[in-house]
Amino acid sequence: MNRQDALDYHSSPRPGKIAVVPTKPLANQRDLSLAYSPGVAEPCLEIEKNPEDAYRYTARGNLVAVVTNGTAVLGLGNIGALAGKPVMEGKGNLFKQFADIDVFDLEVDSPKPEDVIRFCQLLEPSVGGINLEDIKAPDCFLIEETLRKTMKIPVFHDDQHGTAIISGAALINALEVVGKRMEDVRVVFSGAGASAIATAMHYERLGVRREHIVMCDRAGVIHAGREGHMDPYKARFATATAARTLAEALVDADVFVGLSAAGTVSREMVAAMARDPIVFALANPVPEILPEEVAAVRPDAIVATGRSDYPNQVNNVLGFPFIFRGALDARATEVNEEMKMAATRALAMLAREPVPESVARRYGLKRVKFGRDYLIPFPFDPRVLLWVAPAVAWAAVASGVAKEFIEVDAYREQLEARLGRARGVLRGIINRAMSDPKRVVLAEGEERRTIRAARILVDDGIAFPILLGNRERIVRKAASEHVSLDDIEIEDPAELSPRREAFARYLWERRQRKGMSLVEANRRLYNPNYYGCVMVATGVADAMLSGATTTYPETLRPALEVIGAHPKAGLVSGMYMLVFEKRIIFCADTTVNFEPTAEQLAQIGYAASRVVRTLGEVPRVAMLSFSNFGSVRGEEATRVAQAVQLLRQRDPRLTVDGEMQADTAVDAATLTESFPFSVLKEPANVLIFPNLSAGNIAYKLLHHLGGATAIGPILVGMARPVHVLEQGADVQDIVNMAAVAVMDAQDRSRPAADRVAPAPAGTGTVPAPTL
Repeated sequence: MNRQDALDYHSSPRPGKIAVVPTKPLANQRDLSLAYSPGVAEPCLEIEKNPEDAYRYTARGNLVAVVTNGTAVLGLGNIGALAGKPVMEGKGNLFKQFADIDVFDLEVDSPKPEDVIRFCQLLEPSVGGINLEDIKAPDCFLIEETLRKTMKIPVFHDDQHGTAIISGAALINALEVVGKRMEDVRVVFSGAGASAIATAMHYERLGVRREHIVMCDRAGVIHAGREGHMDPYKARFATATAARTLAEALVDADVFVGLSAAGTVSREMVAAMARDPIVFALANPVPEILPEEVAAVRPDAIVATGRSDYPNQVNNVLGFPFIFRGALDARATEVNEEMKMAATRALAMLAREPVPESVARRYGLKRVKFGRDYLIPFPFDPRVLLWVAPAVAWAAVASGVAKEFIEVDAYREQLEARLGRARGVLRGIINRAMSDPKRVVLAEGEERRTIRAARILVDDGIAFPILLGNRERIVRKAASEHVSLDDIEIEDPAELSPRREAFARYLWERRQRKGMSLVEANRRLYNPNYYGCVMVATGVADAMLSGATTTYPETLRPALEVIGAHPKAGLVSGMYMLVFEKRIIFCADTTVNFEPTAEQLAQIGYAASRVVRTLGEVPRVAMLSFSNFGSVRGEEATRVAQAVQLLRQRDPRLTVDGEMQADTAVDAATLTESFPFSVLKEPANVLIFPNLSAGNIAYKLLHHLGGATAIGPILVGMARPVHVLEQGADVQDIVNMAAVAVMDAQDRSRPAADRVAPAPAGTGTVPAPTL
């Protein structure tokens, strides 16, 4: 990751990562009088009479304070409250994205535990819960213990309990896989901070015997009678043992839990562990020992890390958003041990359930099965919310700390309505790309945005980028942007080489009957778009991306001339993915075909639905017109209705209907009440427009006025992966589209029958693009 990228992310276009969003209209004088004086007096009086009504009339019930004093921020140490604010904003972002919980991040400018305690106590009327964050040990223990005793809202220190809860689920399942019992295993900890101590205590509640737990810190094994480097919390785990070093403690140990630093554990230490060792190397970003190092000496080991690029990621985001969701909805007065245990067991049970194909696809996997490489759910599995939050809420009810009774089935329905699935799709595309990166040509390689995007693609393992352009200019611009070009390939279309001569001959042979001479083919290759397309066509690269600085026709024309449509598709179309807060809409055709025939509309709908499936979504296709199921007669409406029939013949399993108006397609009530005969029982997520004007206008309005994130245009039907950026695309747009291009290239590597099905009968040649 480039330092400047991180700074730009936090500073642009608006500083910070969170904002306050109004939930009520304020459009006129009446709204103003209701929102403020005099109308606001009424809920104030109701709350004065009954303080519990604050949960009815204010946002308190969905509001968490993330509180820190900055004394132990990530791996940065005691950097102070203000410097820790970006981390707290990030925590707030995760609360909102994963569990729809609102957050105020509050940084307390005092290192004294008593000040933090008093500050939180004074906050109680304002918030529904408090998440303590990045407070040093042992102060964090005192603060949390005191607040839990003196406050009547949930207080939770994620640094302590998050890792305990998530790794506890992994431990339950790992022991199941290797056939060992909790009460029999010996567990060794590297690290004795807040997280390690809380995790050891949680494991003890899971059934690990305290005398089987050995904890090590920088001074070695915490043993009975040790003097120095001790506090009351470490003393709980002072063990009667002859071991004095981590290496000695790990001999014949069943479980290693690393919450310390990179490189703490050697291969020799792991080799000395008991049969089927369980290694949780959780230091970030570099674990105590890498999984490949473990595998080299102990192929029978089960390994978990805190990283997303290895199996079994122990990530706290699997815990705190959903724990607070359940606690808030049950109106719990605390987060007790029963609730933490419920979260652990819910995660462990969910991992044993069959994993939906849509979830596996988000991580670039065909199938996922419980076992050594899948002990805990993926962070972007939408089922986590539906399992953990109800388990926590019900545990609050059962243990007597809830003020609201939770009926689990009805509660799950509420949770599904609260969060749409859109949040996971973008991450799913990135994850799938990371699973099998491909070589992606970036034709505008001299652009600063492209160079920075290439760095991200390499650092995040999304793709192997190839920058096209003048080598000296690329190097100079990268230096000016402080971007390393390590592992980034540069290809200069102007450099004479045997490869360039071969490319020219290939282009000439492909276009010689279209009037192109070998001299002209050589000249065309000075254009990066032609050069990049030939690289893809000849297999030197897997995909190409261009268009941030050129017009759409300038980018599309070389692709059609050099690569063209897939022979079994016969039609190229353009699709945009529009990501809203709680839903995703796919729009086609938005960029290529002016007035498609019924056969072409059917092909556009079929191709779009296949792409939607590869993204892990179930396509629900609406063929749009100005008419609802024959309500208005006209040539266009008839053509769209014919397309519906052709598409149903092509894929009888596909949910598709029309012709219908746009509002009908996206409104469930209209579909079910006015048109109960429609096969669409839920709002459509794939909209096929009757012509280019409608599609192009609609996606732009949805993007600019509707606030949707637009990803595209995704070219569908090309013989090889070429995708076009919008003019002015920023760095993140380029990264997103590169991930789409990688995913497209991955799909091409599957058997042909799984990639492109034949076009419907009557489909003609590729129509003229929008030039």
